[in-house]
Amino acid sequence: MTEEFHRIRRLPPYVFAEVNAAKARARAAAEDIVDLGMGNPDSPTPPHIVAKLVEAVQDPRTHRYSMSKGIPGLRKALAGYYKRRFGVILDPEREVVATLGSKEGLANLAQAISSPGDTILVPNPSYPIHQFGFIIAGASVRSLPCTPDDEMLAAIDRAVRHSVPKPTAVIVNFPSNPTAHLASIEFYRDLVALCRRHELFILSDLAYAELYFGETPPSVLEVPGAKEVTVEFTSLSKTYNMPGWRMGFAAGNERLIEALTRVKSYLDYGAFAPIQIAATAALNGPQDTVAEMRRLYRERRDLLVKGLRQAGWETPSPEGSMFLWAPIPEKFRHLGSVEFSKLLLARAKVAVAPGLGFGEHGDGHVRIALVENNQRIRQALRGIRSFLQGDNLGPVAAEKEQVSA
Repeated sequence: MTEEFHRIRRLPPYVFAEVNAAKARARAAAEDIVDLGMGNPDSPTPPHIVAKLVEAVQDPRTHRYSMSKGIPGLRKALAGYYKRRFGVILDPEREVVATLGSKEGLANLAQAISSPGDTILVPNPSYPIHQFGFIIAGASVRSLPCTPDDEMLAAIDRAVRHSVPKPTAVIVNFPSNPTAHLASIEFYRDLVALCRRHELFILSDLAYAELYFGETPPSVLEVPGAKEVTVEFTSLSKTYNMPGWRMGFAAGNERLIEALTRVKSYLDYGAFAPIQIAATAALNGPQDTVAEMRRLYRERRDLLVKGLRQAGWETPSPEGSMFLWAPIPEKFRHLGSVEFSKLLLARAKVAVAPGLGFGEHGDGHVRIALVENNQRIRQALRGIRSFLQGDNLGPVAAEKEQVSA
């Protein structure tokens, strides 16, 4: 009775737990921590969306069980978004299902399409649910390079040719969490051709579709024939500052959508109907708030990247997502991402996410989320600058022991 459950044994200790525990201790000691660790949007949901929620919740008919796959108007609104944004035609009845956020959708699709003995191809580093959703379902995961280029395509081809049985699906996520890479439509064309040839499903996580600062990110579903092998997940969390509302979608391949819909029908009755109604208003209503969201994140990105570089921390400027994927400064690289994150918390009073939490190939980086206002970002930069430019090399080993205690 004391043996750990089988599926739990397959999950490693939560990498972020150590940093979260250190953050909690610091706050309990009344320390002011600038938290740039979690990708949790800090701006309010646009007023017209909130107003629609309030209006809908006052109708007692909306208090009953809803539809697991999403109310018809919401699925039509998502199809309308895809037509406007990507030129992709979706059947709201057969090719769209609403999910409780894209994370839930990915996890439930993993349960629907995989079983012990199956192999899923996942970029490393990547968002944890991309691999652990399938690990929980009993499948095995094979790592891929995380950049959308010929190297990734060649790795997929090798995996198919040298795996028995051949992989079931490949996951892509561009704009990427955590690396902020963007994919071109040319890459997607090559990916779709490769996966159609090998009869390999594509599971695309497009949660950051509207968070870009240069080229507009495409959808893999724009490629002719992509629907034969592809399902794509989107979310309202970042686009409309609705993270706690838990509203997302899966769209594309009819067989995959049907499988996800069937599993969900056993597990939930869908999101609360007023939330679905408000989400419909978000998709169908004015989109000026989306442009304002992009402007805000661009401003924060520019401020943070410039300040880090001035402090001596060379960090790439992302073209999409709400994250900086920052290589650990050379003199601290030997610590690894977890210990460096804890040291940054202790010395600079800034919380970031250790790259190891996104896969072993992320251990040379930390992820920094653009989730605080400019004043707080400047405060974080002052702490980081003081830490990096101070006499840090001597006490590092002792500090490492202290923050690990």
